[in-house]
Amino acid sequence: MQRSISIKFGTEGWRGVIGEDYTYENVRACARGAALYLQDRGLADRGIVLGYDTRFSSERFAAAAVEVFAASHIPVYLCSRPAPTPVVSYNIVATGAGGAVVITASHNPAVWNGFKYKSEYGGSAPPDVVARLERLISRAQATAPIPRMELKEAESRGLVRRMDPRPAYVNHIATLVDLERLRAAGLSVVVDAMYGAGAGYLRDLLRGGATRVHELHGQRNPLFPRMRQPEPIAENLKDLCRAVVKRKAHLGLANDGDADRVGLVDENGVFLTPLQVFALLALYMLEVRGQRGAIVKSVTSTSMLYKLAQLYDVPVFETPVGFKHIGPVMERENALIGGEESGGFGFRGHIPERDGVLAGLYLLDLMARTGKSPSRLLQYLHGKVGPHYYRRIDVPFDVKRREAIVQRVTAADPSAWDGGQPVRVDTTDGIRFTFHDGTWLLVRFSGTEPLLRVYGESQGRQRLERLLATVQHVVEE
Repeated sequence: MQRSISIKFGTEGWRGVIGEDYTYENVRACARGAALYLQDRGLADRGIVLGYDTRFSSERFAAAAVEVFAASHIPVYLCSRPAPTPVVSYNIVATGAGGAVVITASHNPAVWNGFKYKSEYGGSAPPDVVARLERLISRAQATAPIPRMELKEAESRGLVRRMDPRPAYVNHIATLVDLERLRAAGLSVVVDAMYGAGAGYLRDLLRGGATRVHELHGQRNPLFPRMRQPEPIAENLKDLCRAVVKRKAHLGLANDGDADRVGLVDENGVFLTPLQVFALLALYMLEVRGQRGAIVKSVTSTSMLYKLAQLYDVPVFETPVGFKHIGPVMERENALIGGEESGGFGFRGHIPERDGVLAGLYLLDLMARTGKSPSRLLQYLHGKVGPHYYRRIDVPFDVKRREAIVQRVTAADPSAWDGGQPVRVDTTDGIRFTFHDGTWLLVRFSGTEPLLRVYGESQGRQRLERLLATVQHVVEE
């Protein structure tokens, strides 16, 4: 008998451990809730795009969702191969569909899978839509059995159309970045696909010129060997760092499991933090491309963006973590760029969605246009805004201790943390302490995993390390 659970969406969709919470029946309940939402909104006739990643049985979970949409008489554009989340999202726009579902757990460890819902404009569902979906999913669970139509029957009735999502996306990307210039740039690039759905994209987009791309971990392997999880952070990119040095490459790029995030390794095999990458991408848009527009950042992202915004006279908007918050503000403000600490960045002229493939191409274009290596670009950035150091600590916790941890952090005395009383305490998403010199620390629970995250940024490396160690001690005490 299936275990009944309350399905709640986190920072990005619903995720669970395969075989425990993440079961075919629970995926079908999510699909039924999404089908009811499309019908309520009058979007059902436009159909839905359904994609999936390279995780264990993702295509089978996708098929289970298709059966539910078909039984609800909603046409399905079913991806014929694993696809990055931004590729699936763009195909909402390309097909005119009413939304999309992506079967993926993004960067989570191998035992997880997930269900992401994307709205009709090609971005993450905003909080009000998420709340509505959760209510409809709960209703579907309460009125089981959930209607299903076998996949073969759905295809015979014309309710399912298999599609390759790549061509429409690639054609659009070619309008945003000069691929011919990148192919002719003569760059040596190592790409770590992290066994994910982004395998082959950067390699194929840059094929046919003087630029050379060597891909690591481009095959499907749902176990994600040699990494804790397919997240492009330093501890998971040791193979990439070594390969960049060994091959004397100009840089290394990495995408997470569903390729909506990007990681950057410089020519010396040194990992650049996502905060540094965000600031470099903003600098690229503002100075190199000469564009103007708002910057949208999550509370966990870099304060360097405020300094760049002052230099180039553009506004900054700050949101809670997640593109379900960032995307709507990007749409409202016609923002130039939006991003978060996780390495997910969205851009004007595209969809209001994280896109690790496009972000990687823009980083290459930044190098091609300036003739600067990543380390020299970082020096150039610091010359404008000053040096900034960042680190994140992930602390696993027992869910039963969650409230006790919150109380401990809330009751702590930050004035004893190396630097005096904070000048601002912000509870927009977690608890963030900002000190007189601009140093900030933030403590928040992950919206996708049972982890407590401690973030920090400072213009002094040693000061940052002391503060992080102190806060980690408070959390783990």
